[in-house]
Amino acid sequence: MTRPTARVLTLLELLQSGGVRTLADLSDRLGVDRRTVRRYIQHLIDLDVPVESVRGRYGGYRVARGHRLPPLMLAEDEALAVLLSLSGLTSGTGTAGETAAAKLRRVLPAPLQLRLDAVLVTAATTAPSAPPPDAAILLPLAAAIRTHQPIRLTYATPAAATTPGAPGTPNSPGTPGSPDSTGSPGSPGLFRERALHPYGLVVHSGRWYVIGLDPAVGEERTLRLDRIGQVRAVPGSFEPPTDFDPAERLVTGFATANYRYDVRLRIQATTAQIRTRLPATVATIHESPGPWLRVDIRAESLTWIPGVLASLDHPFVVDQPAELRTQITALATRLTASANRPEP
Repeated sequence: MTRPTARVLTLLELLQSGGVRTLADLSDRLGVDRRTVRRYIQHLIDLDVPVESVRGRYGGYRVARGHRLPPLMLAEDEALAVLLSLSGLTSGTGTAGETAAAKLRRVLPAPLQLRLDAVLVTAATTAPSAPPPDAAILLPLAAAIRTHQPIRLTYATPAAATTPGAPGTPNSPGTPGSPDSTGSPGSPGLFRERALHPYGLVVHSGRWYVIGLDPAVGEERTLRLDRIGQVRAVPGSFEPPTDFDPAERLVTGFATANYRYDVRLRIQATTAQIRTRLPATVATIHESPGPWLRVDIRAESLTWIPGVLASLDHPFVVDQPAELRTQITALATRLTASANRPEP
């Protein structure tokens, strides 16, 4: 299917999803200018699709009521969006998810459509998932992982410097311990090609990652899918590590990333109690038979740690760095002053 044809079909699905679509919205969705959108609309009209032009301040285009389309057919990216959404890995948002949902809605009985609409207009979410990654990236990666086939990919390293985590988000999400994946999202740098033996895919905090071996240096790498430009399989095969857990490896990478500060604590609490404030992506807990557990944290900033330790509400000892003790004392002083401040 040629790209213009695919865009015309996507335009048809967007119009068929209901309501009036503005020219600006269609232009953004399709990634073309407004003049091209008008040309695509004329293509639909030439194919006897009754596209109506709605004038006025909130005008745009829509498909006339009662128009029926051929049987349900999902494009590759639409099928991927639906399957990932049903599996709970993504919310299925984006143009692909929207057009796929429109196709599914049209094959539902009218009474069920009304009940579904009631759910959609009354439900809300506080943590929407990220849209599914590009099918041209995700599908060949997954196939290479299943068949143990090496790949070559282009990858953009971040141009921005590493951003310290904000309070409550100790180390910026999406920054596992790898030189190629640290730092804030920022603007991507130049793409460069590299080889990879992919071991597994992980979805974490709204982002997709692939973990594998960089055969050029013999080290594991954690790469974000939204920074991958192209993927292609190359001849050969590799043997992945036995009992490899991609999710565990990812969170361990977060907790042991090469950040500025190497924090070492001893906390008088159980592992479960510590994990309520210091998850596996943030801290490494060393089990011991005694009541005090050693906790290691790698952090780009120390400012969030005193508040977390205070909310943990268990005895602790700071082994290093000394700067953390100073910040904890400063927080205690500020809290004491606030507690004793007279009512204004």
